[in-house]
Amino acid sequence: MVQKNENSRREFIKKASIGAGIIGLSSMGLSTKSYGRILGANDRVRVAIVGFSNRFKSSLFPSFMNHSKKLNFEFVGVSDIWNRRRDEAVAFIKEKAGTSIATYRNNDEMYAQKDIDAVIISTADFQHALMAAEAVRNGKDVYVEKPMAETLEDAKVVLQAVNETGKILQVGSQRRSAPNYISANEYIRSGKFGDIKMVEMTWNVNQPGRWRLPQLIKEIREQDTDWNRFLMNRPKVAWDPRKYLEYRLFWPYSSGIFGQWMSHQIDTVHWFTGLEHPRSVSANGGIYMWNDGRTNPDTVTAVMDYGPANDPTKGFQVLYSSRFTNSAGGIKELYYSNAGMLNLDTNQVTDEGGLTAKMAAEMGMQANLLQPFTLSNATKIETAANTGSDPMTSLHMLNWMECVRSRKTPNASVKAGYNHSVANIMARIALETGKRVSFDDAKQEVVVG
Repeated sequence: MVQKNENSRREFIKKASIGAGIIGLSSMGLSTKSYGRILGANDRVRVAIVGFSNRFKSSLFPSFMNHSKKLNFEFVGVSDIWNRRRDEAVAFIKEKAGTSIATYRNNDEMYAQKDIDAVIISTADFQHALMAAEAVRNGKDVYVEKPMAETLEDAKVVLQAVNETGKILQVGSQRRSAPNYISANEYIRSGKFGDIKMVEMTWNVNQPGRWRLPQLIKEIREQDTDWNRFLMNRPKVAWDPRKYLEYRLFWPYSSGIFGQWMSHQIDTVHWFTGLEHPRSVSANGGIYMWNDGRTNPDTVTAVMDYGPANDPTKGFQVLYSSRFTNSAGGIKELYYSNAGMLNLDTNQVTDEGGLTAKMAAEMGMQANLLQPFTLSNATKIETAANTGSDPMTSLHMLNWMECVRSRKTPNASVKAGYNHSVANIMARIALETGKRVSFDDAKQEVVVG
Protein backbone atom coordinates (compact mmCIF):
# COMPACT_ATOMS: atom_id res chain seq x y z
CA MET A 1 0.00 0.00 0.00
CA VAL A 2 2.85 2.40 0.82
CA GLN A 3 4.45 1.71 -2.55
CA LYS A 4 1.14 2.31 -4.34
CA ASN A 5 0.62 5.62 -2.55
CA GLU A 6 4.16 6.72 -3.36
CA ASN A 7 3.74 5.86 -7.03
CA SER A 8 0.45 7.74 -7.18
CA ARG A 9 1.98 10.78 -5.52
CA ARG A 10 4.93 10.85 -7.88
CA GLU A 11 2.71 10.36 -10.92
CA PHE A 12 0.61 13.38 -9.93
CA ILE A 13 3.69 15.57 -9.49
CA LYS A 14 5.00 14.40 -12.85
CA LYS A 15 1.69 15.34 -14.46
CA ALA A 16 1.74 18.81 -12.91
CA SER A 17 5.40 19.27 -13.84
CA ILE A 18 4.95 18.60 -17.54
CA GLY A 19 1.46 20.05 -17.83
CA ALA A 20 -1.74 18.07 -18.10
CA GLY A 21 -3.14 18.05 -21.59
CA ILE A 22 -0.25 19.83 -23.33
CA ILE A 23 2.34 17.08 -23.61
CA GLY A 24 1.94 17.09 -27.38
CA LEU A 25 3.10 20.71 -27.76
CA SER A 26 6.75 19.77 -28.15
CA SER A 27 5.98 17.59 -31.14
CA MET A 28 4.26 20.59 -32.74
CA GLY A 29 7.34 22.74 -32.30
CA LEU A 30 5.69 24.93 -29.68
CA SER A 31 6.93 25.86 -26.22
CA THR A 32 4.61 26.20 -23.26
CA LYS A 33 5.21 29.96 -23.35
CA SER A 34 3.39 30.15 -26.67
CA TYR A 35 0.38 28.20 -25.44
CA GLY A 36 -2.74 30.21 -24.65
CA ARG A 37 -4.49 33.17 -26.20
CA ILE A 38 -2.47 36.32 -26.83
CA LEU A 39 -4.51 39.15 -25.35
CA GLY A 40 -5.01 42.39 -27.21
CA ALA A 41 -5.48 45.68 -25.39
CA ASN A 42 -9.24 45.54 -25.87
CA ASP A 43 -9.75 41.80 -25.40
CA ARG A 44 -11.86 40.68 -22.48
CA VAL A 45 -9.93 38.53 -20.01
CA ARG A 46 -11.91 35.37 -19.29
CA VAL A 47 -11.41 34.05 -15.76
CA ALA A 48 -12.43 30.75 -14.19
CA ILE A 49 -12.89 29.93 -10.51
CA VAL A 50 -10.94 26.91 -9.23
CA GLY A 51 -12.55 25.99 -5.94
CA PHE A 52 -15.71 27.88 -4.96
CA SER A 53 -14.71 28.60 -1.36
CA ASN A 54 -15.89 30.89 1.42
CA ARG A 55 -12.71 32.90 0.89
CA PHE A 56 -13.63 33.38 -2.74
CA LYS A 57 -17.19 34.46 -1.96
CA SER A 58 -16.35 36.81 0.90
CA SER A 59 -13.22 38.53 -0.37
CA LEU A 60 -11.79 37.46 -3.72
CA PHE A 61 -15.05 37.90 -5.64
CA PRO A 62 -15.87 41.43 -4.40
CA SER A 63 -12.23 42.44 -4.86
CA PHE A 64 -12.33 41.19 -8.45
CA MET A 65 -15.64 42.94 -9.16
CA ASN A 66 -14.23 46.25 -7.87
CA HIS A 67 -12.00 46.38 -10.96
CA SER A 68 -13.48 43.99 -13.53
CA LYS A 69 -15.43 46.56 -15.53
CA LYS A 70 -12.57 49.02 -15.84
CA LEU A 71 -10.03 46.36 -16.82
CA ASN A 72 -12.48 44.28 -18.89
CA PHE A 73 -12.34 41.02 -16.93
CA GLU A 74 -15.20 38.57 -16.48
CA PHE A 75 -15.93 35.22 -14.85
CA VAL A 76 -16.80 32.52 -17.37
CA GLY A 77 -16.54 29.21 -15.50
CA VAL A 78 -16.07 27.28 -12.29
CA SER A 79 -14.21 24.05 -11.62
CA ASP A 80 -15.09 22.26 -8.39
CA ILE A 81 -15.16 18.55 -7.65
CA TRP A 82 -18.20 18.90 -5.33
CA ASN A 83 -21.46 19.26 -7.28
CA ARG A 84 -22.99 21.42 -4.54
CA ARG A 85 -20.22 23.99 -4.87
CA ARG A 86 -20.63 24.10 -8.64
CA ASP A 87 -24.35 24.79 -8.31
CA GLU A 88 -23.73 27.41 -5.62
CA ALA A 89 -21.15 29.14 -7.82
CA VAL A 90 -23.53 29.41 -10.75
CA ALA A 91 -26.29 30.88 -8.55
CA PHE A 92 -23.87 33.23 -6.77
CA ILE A 93 -22.33 34.68 -9.94
CA LYS A 94 -25.76 35.02 -11.53
CA GLU A 95 -27.07 36.93 -8.51
CA LYS A 96 -24.03 39.11 -7.85
CA ALA A 97 -22.66 39.70 -11.36
CA GLY A 98 -25.71 39.03 -13.53
CA THR A 99 -23.88 36.57 -15.77
CA SER A 100 -23.97 32.84 -16.43
CA ILE A 101 -20.88 30.67 -16.09
CA ALA A 102 -19.99 27.18 -17.31
CA THR A 103 -19.39 24.38 -14.82
CA TYR A 104 -16.64 21.74 -14.86
CA ARG A 105 -16.37 18.66 -12.68
CA ASN A 106 -12.60 18.99 -12.58
CA ASN A 107 -9.69 20.92 -14.05
CA ASP A 108 -9.09 18.41 -16.84
CA GLU A 109 -12.55 19.15 -18.19
CA MET A 110 -12.04 22.88 -17.84
CA TYR A 111 -8.65 23.11 -19.51
CA ALA A 112 -9.84 21.02 -22.43
CA GLN A 113 -12.13 23.89 -23.47
CA LYS A 114 -9.33 26.37 -24.35
CA ASP A 115 -11.58 29.40 -23.76
CA ILE A 116 -10.14 30.55 -20.41
CA ASP A 117 -7.30 33.05 -19.99
CA ALA A 118 -6.77 33.03 -16.23
CA VAL A 119 -7.86 31.31 -13.03
CA ILE A 120 -8.33 32.21 -9.38
CA ILE A 121 -7.41 29.27 -7.14
CA SER A 122 -8.83 29.08 -3.59
CA THR A 123 -8.86 25.36 -2.88
CA ALA A 124 -7.45 23.38 0.05
CA ASP A 125 -4.00 24.56 1.14
CA PHE A 126 -2.04 21.52 -0.05
CA GLN A 127 -3.57 21.78 -3.54
CA HIS A 128 -2.41 25.33 -4.31
CA ALA A 129 1.05 24.62 -5.70
CA LEU A 130 0.26 21.76 -8.06
CA MET A 131 -2.99 23.34 -9.24
CA ALA A 132 -1.10 26.55 -10.01
CA ALA A 133 1.57 24.57 -11.89
CA GLU A 134 -1.15 22.74 -13.80
CA ALA A 135 -2.77 26.06 -14.72
CA VAL A 136 0.33 27.81 -16.06
CA ARG A 137 1.30 24.67 -17.99
CA ASN A 138 -2.11 24.95 -19.63
CA GLY A 139 -1.44 28.55 -20.61
CA LYS A 140 -3.38 30.32 -17.84
CA ASP A 141 -2.36 33.24 -15.66
CA VAL A 142 -3.00 32.57 -11.98
CA TYR A 143 -4.08 34.22 -8.77
CA VAL A 144 -3.52 31.61 -6.05
CA GLU A 145 -4.27 31.85 -2.36
CA LYS A 146 -1.53 31.38 0.22
CA PRO A 147 0.20 29.31 1.39
CA MET A 148 1.66 28.70 -2.03
CA ALA A 149 3.03 25.29 -1.06
CA GLU A 150 3.07 23.01 1.97
CA THR A 151 6.00 20.81 0.89
CA LEU A 152 9.28 21.69 -0.78
CA GLU A 153 8.64 19.18 -3.53
CA ASP A 154 5.40 20.94 -4.47
CA ALA A 155 7.01 24.39 -4.13
CA LYS A 156 9.75 23.46 -6.58
CA VAL A 157 7.21 22.20 -9.11
CA VAL A 158 5.27 25.47 -9.26
CA LEU A 159 8.41 27.64 -9.20
CA GLN A 160 9.81 25.77 -12.19
CA ALA A 161 6.49 25.83 -14.03
CA VAL A 162 6.08 29.61 -13.74
CA ASN A 163 9.71 30.29 -14.64
CA GLU A 164 9.48 28.07 -17.73
CA THR A 165 6.12 29.30 -19.01
CA GLY A 166 6.44 32.98 -18.23
CA LYS A 167 2.82 33.12 -17.09
CA ILE A 168 1.67 35.66 -14.51
CA LEU A 169 1.22 34.26 -10.99
CA GLN A 170 0.16 36.34 -8.01
CA VAL A 171 0.22 34.73 -4.55
CA GLY A 172 -2.44 35.96 -2.10
CA SER A 173 0.07 37.76 0.14
CA GLN A 174 -1.94 40.95 0.02
CA ARG A 175 0.23 42.96 2.39
CA ARG A 176 2.52 43.51 -0.59
CA SER A 177 -0.13 45.70 -2.22
CA ALA A 178 -1.13 47.69 0.89
CA PRO A 179 0.09 51.32 0.94
CA ASN A 180 1.18 51.24 4.58
CA TYR A 181 3.26 48.10 4.07
CA ILE A 182 4.75 49.57 0.90
CA SER A 183 5.64 52.66 2.93
CA ALA A 184 7.20 50.50 5.65
CA ASN A 185 9.28 48.64 3.07
CA GLU A 186 10.54 51.88 1.56
CA TYR A 187 11.34 53.30 5.01
CA ILE A 188 13.32 50.28 6.17
CA ARG A 189 15.20 49.98 2.89
CA SER A 190 16.10 53.69 3.02
CA GLY A 191 18.31 52.96 6.03
CA LYS A 192 16.56 55.50 8.25
CA PHE A 193 15.19 52.79 10.55
CA GLY A 194 18.60 51.25 11.09
CA ASP A 195 19.38 47.55 11.08
CA ILE A 196 16.53 45.31 12.21
CA LYS A 197 17.50 43.66 15.47
CA MET A 198 14.26 41.89 16.46
CA VAL A 199 10.81 41.19 15.07
CA GLU A 200 7.84 40.09 17.18
CA MET A 201 4.74 38.70 15.47
CA THR A 202 1.50 37.34 16.90
CA TRP A 203 -1.84 36.15 15.53
CA ASN A 204 -4.26 35.30 18.33
CA VAL A 205 -7.95 34.35 18.18
CA ASN A 206 -10.52 32.80 20.51
CA GLN A 207 -13.02 31.32 18.09
CA PRO A 208 -14.15 27.75 18.80
CA GLY A 209 -15.55 27.43 15.29
CA ARG A 210 -12.40 28.59 13.53
CA TRP A 211 -11.87 26.26 10.57
CA ARG A 212 -14.75 24.02 11.77
CA LEU A 213 -17.79 23.31 9.57
CA PRO A 214 -19.95 20.86 11.57
CA GLN A 215 -23.17 21.40 9.61
CA LEU A 216 -21.53 20.85 6.23
CA ILE A 217 -19.81 17.75 7.62
CA LYS A 218 -23.29 16.26 8.17
CA GLU A 219 -24.49 17.23 4.69
CA ILE A 220 -21.66 16.30 2.35
CA ARG A 221 -21.74 12.86 0.69
CA GLU A 222 -18.81 11.05 -0.87
CA GLN A 223 -20.79 10.27 -4.04
CA ASP A 224 -21.33 13.99 -4.65
CA THR A 225 -17.65 14.78 -4.91
CA ASP A 226 -14.38 13.20 -6.11
CA TRP A 227 -12.37 12.13 -3.08
CA ASN A 228 -9.53 10.66 -5.14
CA ARG A 229 -9.01 13.92 -7.02
CA PHE A 230 -9.18 15.85 -3.76
CA LEU A 231 -6.26 13.84 -2.35
CA MET A 232 -4.09 14.65 -5.38
CA ASN A 233 -0.54 13.58 -4.42
CA ARG A 234 -1.31 12.88 -0.75
CA PRO A 235 -1.63 9.28 0.50
CA LYS A 236 -4.79 7.48 -0.60
CA VAL A 237 -6.99 7.09 2.48
CA ALA A 238 -10.66 6.34 3.13
CA TRP A 239 -13.27 9.07 2.72
CA ASP A 240 -13.24 11.56 5.57
CA PRO A 241 -15.57 14.59 5.33
CA ARG A 242 -13.65 16.42 8.05
CA LYS A 243 -10.43 16.25 6.07
CA TYR A 244 -12.28 17.41 2.99
CA LEU A 245 -13.97 20.41 4.63
CA GLU A 246 -11.85 21.08 7.72
CA TYR A 247 -8.52 20.39 6.02
CA ARG A 248 -6.74 23.21 7.89
CA LEU A 249 -6.94 21.12 11.06
CA PHE A 250 -5.12 18.14 9.57
CA TRP A 251 -1.65 17.47 8.20
CA PRO A 252 -0.75 16.65 5.37
CA TYR A 253 -3.61 18.74 3.94
CA SER A 254 -2.50 21.90 5.71
CA SER A 255 0.13 23.05 8.19
CA GLY A 256 -2.59 25.05 9.96
CA ILE A 257 -1.27 28.14 11.71
CA PHE A 258 2.00 28.20 9.78
CA GLY A 259 0.45 28.01 6.33
CA GLN A 260 -2.61 30.14 7.00
CA TRP A 261 -1.20 32.94 9.13
CA MET A 262 2.55 32.88 9.49
CA SER A 263 2.83 32.86 5.70
CA HIS A 264 1.34 36.39 5.64
CA GLN A 265 3.53 37.81 8.35
CA ILE A 266 6.86 36.15 7.61
CA ASP A 267 6.53 37.32 4.01
CA THR A 268 6.96 40.91 5.18
CA VAL A 269 10.29 40.00 6.76
CA HIS A 270 11.54 38.64 3.43
CA TRP A 271 10.17 41.65 1.57
CA PHE A 272 11.59 44.33 3.89
CA THR A 273 15.05 42.74 4.14
CA GLY A 274 15.64 40.93 0.85
CA LEU A 275 16.43 37.76 2.82
CA GLU A 276 14.81 34.67 1.32
CA HIS A 277 14.41 32.41 4.36
CA PRO A 278 15.54 31.92 7.97
CA ARG A 279 19.05 30.70 8.72
CA SER A 280 17.53 28.45 11.35
CA VAL A 281 14.23 27.74 13.12
CA SER A 282 13.26 26.21 16.44
CA ALA A 283 9.59 25.69 17.33
CA ASN A 284 7.25 24.27 19.92
CA GLY A 285 3.51 23.95 20.40
CA GLY A 286 0.61 21.59 20.74
CA ILE A 287 -3.13 21.03 21.03
CA TYR A 288 -3.76 22.58 24.43
CA MET A 289 -7.50 23.17 24.27
CA TRP A 290 -9.36 22.10 21.13
CA ASN A 291 -9.07 18.32 21.46
CA ASP A 292 -11.56 17.65 18.67
CA GLY A 293 -9.55 15.14 16.64
CA ARG A 294 -7.39 17.68 14.85
CA THR A 295 -3.71 16.97 14.28
CA ASN A 296 -2.46 20.53 13.73
CA PRO A 297 -1.67 22.50 16.90
CA ASP A 298 -3.89 25.21 18.34
CA THR A 299 -0.85 26.99 19.82
CA VAL A 300 2.62 27.48 18.35
CA THR A 301 5.76 29.48 19.00
CA ALA A 302 8.65 29.65 16.55
CA VAL A 303 12.00 31.37 16.94
CA MET A 304 13.70 32.16 13.64
CA ASP A 305 17.21 33.44 13.06
CA TYR A 306 17.69 35.64 9.98
CA GLY A 307 20.80 37.15 8.43
CA PRO A 308 23.54 36.63 5.85
CA ALA A 309 24.46 32.96 5.54
CA ASN A 310 28.17 33.79 5.49
CA ASP A 311 28.21 36.18 8.45
CA PRO A 312 26.72 34.92 11.75
CA THR A 313 27.68 38.19 13.49
CA LYS A 314 24.98 40.02 11.53
CA GLY A 315 21.28 39.34 11.69
CA PHE A 316 18.21 39.40 13.88
CA GLN A 317 15.61 37.16 15.46
CA VAL A 318 11.93 36.73 14.62
CA LEU A 319 9.68 35.55 17.46
CA TYR A 320 6.38 34.24 16.09
CA SER A 321 3.48 33.06 18.25
CA SER A 322 -0.16 32.18 17.63
CA ARG A 323 -2.90 30.75 19.81
CA PHE A 324 -6.54 29.74 19.44
CA THR A 325 -7.19 29.88 23.20
CA ASN A 326 -7.23 33.62 23.93
CA SER A 327 -7.46 36.56 21.53
CA ALA A 328 -5.60 39.10 23.67
CA GLY A 329 -2.97 40.84 21.60
CA GLY A 330 -4.71 40.08 18.32
CA ILE A 331 -2.44 40.52 15.32
CA LYS A 332 0.87 42.25 15.95
CA GLU A 333 3.87 42.94 13.73
CA LEU A 334 6.59 44.83 15.60
CA TYR A 335 9.99 45.63 14.10
CA TYR A 336 12.77 46.83 16.39
CA SER A 337 16.06 48.58 15.69
CA ASN A 338 18.50 50.07 18.18
CA ALA A 339 16.78 53.41 17.57
CA GLY A 340 13.12 52.52 18.10
CA MET A 341 10.16 50.56 16.79
CA LEU A 342 7.97 50.16 13.71
CA ASN A 343 4.49 49.01 14.77
CA LEU A 344 2.41 47.68 11.88
CA ASP A 345 -0.62 47.33 14.14
CA THR A 346 -0.78 51.08 14.86
CA ASN A 347 1.23 52.04 11.73
CA GLN A 348 3.44 54.21 13.93
CA VAL A 349 7.20 54.64 13.85
CA THR A 350 8.39 55.68 17.33
CA ASP A 351 11.60 56.06 19.30
CA GLU A 352 10.25 53.63 21.92
CA GLY A 353 13.07 51.54 23.34
CA GLY A 354 15.72 53.43 21.39
CA LEU A 355 19.14 54.33 22.75
CA THR A 356 18.69 57.40 24.94
CA ALA A 357 21.33 60.08 25.53
CA LYS A 358 21.85 58.98 29.14
CA MET A 359 22.39 55.33 28.30
CA ALA A 360 24.57 56.21 25.31
CA ALA A 361 26.78 58.57 27.33
CA GLU A 362 27.65 55.81 29.79
CA MET A 363 29.25 53.91 26.90
CA GLY A 364 30.77 56.93 25.19
CA MET A 365 28.19 56.78 22.41
CA GLN A 366 25.68 59.14 20.83
CA ALA A 367 21.93 58.85 21.35
CA ASN A 368 20.16 56.83 18.66
CA LEU A 369 16.45 57.67 18.44
CA LEU A 370 14.02 57.53 15.52
CA GLN A 371 12.00 60.54 14.40
CA PRO A 372 8.36 59.50 15.07
CA PHE A 373 5.82 59.53 12.22
CA THR A 374 2.78 57.67 10.89
CA LEU A 375 2.99 55.39 7.85
CA SER A 376 1.02 56.64 4.86
CA ASN A 377 -2.46 55.30 4.05
CA ALA A 378 -2.59 53.11 7.15
CA THR A 379 -4.80 50.01 6.93
CA LYS A 380 -6.03 48.03 9.92
CA ILE A 381 -5.68 44.24 9.71
CA GLU A 382 -8.90 42.30 10.24
CA THR A 383 -8.91 39.10 12.29
CA ALA A 384 -12.38 37.84 11.36
CA ALA A 385 -12.67 34.73 9.20
CA ASN A 386 -14.51 36.54 6.40
CA THR A 387 -13.29 40.09 5.91
CA GLY A 388 -15.27 41.10 2.83
CA SER A 389 -13.70 43.27 0.15
CA ASP A 390 -10.91 44.48 2.40
CA PRO A 391 -8.70 47.24 0.94
CA MET A 392 -5.59 45.05 0.89
CA THR A 393 -7.15 42.22 -1.10
CA SER A 394 -8.84 44.64 -3.47
CA LEU A 395 -5.54 46.39 -4.23
CA HIS A 396 -3.79 43.05 -4.55
CA MET A 397 -6.38 41.76 -7.01
CA LEU A 398 -6.06 45.00 -8.97
CA ASN A 399 -2.29 44.52 -9.18
CA TRP A 400 -2.77 41.00 -10.55
CA MET A 401 -5.31 42.12 -13.13
CA GLU A 402 -3.06 44.95 -14.29
CA CYS A 403 -0.10 42.55 -14.57
CA VAL A 404 -2.16 40.09 -16.63
CA ARG A 405 -2.52 42.92 -19.13
CA SER A 406 0.97 44.47 -18.85
CA ARG A 407 2.87 41.16 -18.35
CA LYS A 408 4.85 42.77 -15.54
CA THR A 409 5.84 40.75 -12.47
CA PRO A 410 3.11 41.10 -9.79
CA ASN A 411 3.74 42.30 -6.26
CA ALA A 412 3.66 38.79 -4.74
CA SER A 413 5.57 36.75 -7.30
CA VAL A 414 6.07 33.01 -7.39
CA LYS A 415 9.50 33.54 -5.79
CA ALA A 416 7.91 35.39 -2.87
CA GLY A 417 5.52 32.46 -2.49
CA TYR A 418 8.39 30.01 -2.65
CA ASN A 419 10.23 31.91 0.08
CA HIS A 420 7.31 32.06 2.51
CA SER A 421 6.71 28.37 1.84
CA VAL A 422 10.30 27.56 2.82
CA ALA A 423 9.93 29.46 6.11
CA ASN A 424 6.61 27.73 6.87
CA ILE A 425 8.02 24.31 6.06
CA MET A 426 11.10 24.89 8.22
CA ALA A 427 8.88 25.90 11.16
CA ARG A 428 6.58 22.91 10.73
CA ILE A 429 9.49 20.47 10.58
CA ALA A 430 11.10 22.09 13.62
CA LEU A 431 7.84 21.66 15.51
CA GLU A 432 7.38 18.05 14.41
CA THR A 433 10.95 16.95 15.16
CA GLY A 434 11.62 19.10 18.21
CA LYS A 435 14.97 19.98 16.64
CA ARG A 436 16.58 23.11 15.28
CA VAL A 437 16.44 23.12 11.49
CA SER A 438 18.39 25.07 8.87
CA PHE A 439 18.29 25.32 5.08
CA ASP A 440 20.81 24.15 2.49
CA ASP A 441 20.75 26.78 -0.27
CA ALA A 442 22.75 24.71 -2.72
CA LYS A 443 20.44 21.68 -2.47
CA GLN A 444 17.29 23.67 -1.58
CA GLU A 445 16.58 21.29 1.26
CA VAL A 446 15.72 21.56 4.95
CA VAL A 447 18.44 20.23 7.23
CA VAL A 448 17.33 18.81 10.60
CA GLY A 449 19.68 19.08 13.57
